Amino acid sequence: MIRGRLQARLHDFHLHAPGFMTLVSIPANPVPENAVSGTIKTPDGAELRFARWSPPANRKGTVCVFQGRGEFIEKYFETVRDLRARGFAVAMIDWRGQGLSSRRLRDPRKGYVRDFADYETDVETFIRDVVMPDCPPPFYALAHSMGGAVLLRVAHAQKRWFDRIVLSAPMIDLPGRTTGLPARMLLRAMRWIGRGGQYVPTGTSELVGTGAFVGNPVTSDPVRYARNAAVLAEHPALGLAAPSIAWADTAFRAMHRFKQTKYPSQIRQPVLMLAAGADTIVSTAAIEEFAYHMRAGSHLVIPGAKHELLQEQDRYREQFWAAFDAFVPGTPLFK
Repeated sequence: MIRGRLQARLHDFHLHAPGFMTLVSIPANPVPENAVSGTIKTPDGAELRFARWSPPANRKGTVCVFQGRGEFIEKYFETVRDLRARGFAVAMIDWRGQGLSSRRLRDPRKGYVRDFADYETDVETFIRDVVMPDCPPPFYALAHSMGGAVLLRVAHAQKRWFDRIVLSAPMIDLPGRTTGLPARMLLRAMRWIGRGGQYVPTGTSELVGTGAFVGNPVTSDPVRYARNAAVLAEHPALGLAAPSIAWADTAFRAMHRFKQTKYPSQIRQPVLMLAAGADTIVSTAAIEEFAYHMRAGSHLVIPGAKHELLQEQDRYREQFWAAFDAFVPGTPLFK
């Protein structure tokens, strides 16, 4: 506890030191006030950037926000304001291999992780070194896409750090037969012959979220899309391009586990999953099927919304927040 508080104090000091890695602010996306940011190190040596915001006067606890693949803390500044307006403190990290956390490959644009279990190490380190020492309980989780897959694994492992978990378009499966046996075997074979650090077939070095708005699969809101692209234009090092073969291999194996009949029923924590009706990135049908088998889970489909629910038009975001408000905080379903 003392070590954690000392680390946080050092982060407060270094926040103002010249050249210190901190939060990127642009006029269209300013840093929410009273931010503290810094880095923590995992037991296996990954350096993770974190940020936290204290609660307003009517404190309700802390919401820990976990991003999707290729995202970064700055993309969730609006979400931070939404949560603080509801009375919550907020804390988040950049996953290893993205944002301004450490990256392992020579080409930093490649999305890489050795194993999905490494993301669980990121969560545990974040809870130990940032959340527990300096954030008020109770703790809740809000995770998007890949982050949702990681939080499902955490909940399945019976790690009870969070009273309730809200998942936005969780990556339980991809549309169609993308993650079927032939694809998994191909990825595994390519990795075994030493190609794990290469981009997936058809993958490019273009940063996610910097293409044209027209036809994009993530949001129908042009203003929010342009805002996120402007952050990347200001600081391209935040961005990530296509995934590597290694990332796809371990992600596909994680999603295959989710298909096991007993997997959802073994999760005992209260979980709310919100799916996007017009999602073409993850499978909405898989989310519905998974929720059906959960003992303490429920789900809601927001018709017409694209994948990034928190970056969508207000008419979709309002439905998301209405569901969130009805679920968090609340009476735990299991004690």
